[in-house]
Amino acid sequence: MSVNEHPSVNEACRFLADYAAWLLGCGATCIRIEKNVHRISGAFGLQTEVAVMPKHIHISVRNAAGNENCSELRRQRHTGISFDLNTRLSRLSWEVADGKATFSEACRRLKTMNEVLPVSPPLVLLLASVANASFCRLFGGDAVAMLLVFSATLAGYRLKQVLLSSGVDVRFVFMCSAFVSSVLAAGGHVFGWGTTPEVALGTSVLYLIPGIPYINSVSDLLGGHYLCAFCRLADAVVLTACLSVGFCCGLLLMERSLL
Repeated sequence: MSVNEHPSVNEACRFLADYAAWLLGCGATCIRIEKNVHRISGAFGLQTEVAVMPKHIHISVRNAAGNENCSELRRQRHTGISFDLNTRLSRLSWEVADGKATFSEACRRLKTMNEVLPVSPPLVLLLASVANASFCRLFGGDAVAMLLVFSATLAGYRLKQVLLSSGVDVRFVFMCSAFVSSVLAAGGHVFGWGTTPEVALGTSVLYLIPGIPYINSVSDLLGGHYLCAFCRLADAVVLTACLSVGFCCGLLLMERSLL
């Protein structure tokens, strides 16, 4: 691979295709993908066309004279939504554009993106539980309701982590996690704990709401990427329906236990 500041069209095209696939996989919007790719290609003196599809990226690169071009198709990287990865990829584009990173350095760092250790799962589990308990308080829940939501989130989110790491379908995971959380949070009604058991029950599954896909779908819609916007919206709606099914099943189970 060339170590020059200005790579060949083929080298740049392969790099940009891999780079865009990482961005798409970590949950970046289509607008961000286009801006970052154009920022890097502009630093190399190249012209780039980007076609973002729901699961794939198509990159076409040509030189300034237009007598040399290359196209690459990549499937998105399955990294899951990651703000940290999104930030590091965007920072890399700015460093290339500002001349702080050579092409060879950018290639090396892109190859090691998946080697960066993720945030500790136990820490994520704890913070998610605290955050959901805070939502309970925000909606008027008392201390008992907050404790119920914390416990329900702790159990449901841990189940989500275990099932996803085992390769279980994400839609089934959402149903199971919502079911467990709703059953545990319903303890306030069953045993008469606290003064706001309904708040605990209603906020027990908020951690499962796919907020990022909803936000990204709106961003893509405003940016004119209608196909990606519709697909992301559809994915978010399906996940919301799955958690609703799990939540309703938990309610039905606990209702029968009260009869």
